[in-house]
Amino acid sequence: MPGKMTVGFLVSYDYPLLFNAIPFVYEQADLIILALDKNRKTWNGADIEVGEDFFNWIKQNDPSNKIRVYEDSFYVPDLSTMECEVRERKMMVEQAGPDNWYIHLDADEYFVEFDKLVDFLNKRSHLLKNPEKTPIEVCAMHVNVFKRVESGMLIVNRASRTPVATNWPSYRKGRKTGQPKVYTDFLILHECLSRSYDELNQKLTNWGHNVDIDKDKFLARWSSIDATNYKEEKDLFYMRPASLWPGLQFVKTDEPKDIAPQLRSLNLVPGKFYLWKKNLGQWFKAKF
Repeated sequence: MPGKMTVGFLVSYDYPLLFNAIPFVYEQADLIILALDKNRKTWNGADIEVGEDFFNWIKQNDPSNKIRVYEDSFYVPDLSTMECEVRERKMMVEQAGPDNWYIHLDADEYFVEFDKLVDFLNKRSHLLKNPEKTPIEVCAMHVNVFKRVESGMLIVNRASRTPVATNWPSYRKGRKTGQPKVYTDFLILHECLSRSYDELNQKLTNWGHNVDIDKDKFLARWSSIDATNYKEEKDLFYMRPASLWPGLQFVKTDEPKDIAPQLRSLNLVPGKFYLWKKNLGQWFKAKF
């Protein structure tokens, strides 16, 4: 029997992005959990507003009754933002129950090749029988949108690895479980930094990595980059090492549904041999 595909999203100030993200996974998900702080707090304790448009959209776009809104207290004043995030993810897992593939995504992640992930996981359903003995962490590839500019997007010219699914949700930092990794090249369009200045400032203030960056310095640099000077900019990642984002390229479209078919042609992901080497290394690490 194929494993149950449970997709969890953390709902916060950027909830309107879910209107783009959910349709990419809806058909092949068995359950979609939307975790929302019942006191409307971020992990940093800031107040947020979630409008009725959120709940109305769910009612209108959930014909198979797959979507469950899970409200609880996810902000704990004595915990760091990262500790709050890990706690919330573990609480969300409890709502799903055992014997699942736990797929955690953020509102700004559009999993344009979700069907490939589902097929990949279904072929490994045997790992759900005793997941504590065969834990894995499946990673996909982020295509990161740095900024929206006139008539298009500036995207990072190298995709980056990100954990998305596990059979043993021992979350330690964000979605990282510390379990053996399996690297894939399945693509996720990541809105990442493509916000207004105020929205990006809000994100960088309240997310789990808020203590890991020099926010003001990065925002100043981000603000200065546009369609006329992006080619001159190098090493743009907001945390260390900055070289993870070597440069930018321009894509002439501003709608996620329009850019998705183009992503494979942009040559942003490493080759099959690179992934084979990475996975071989993980196999040795797990075995020895």
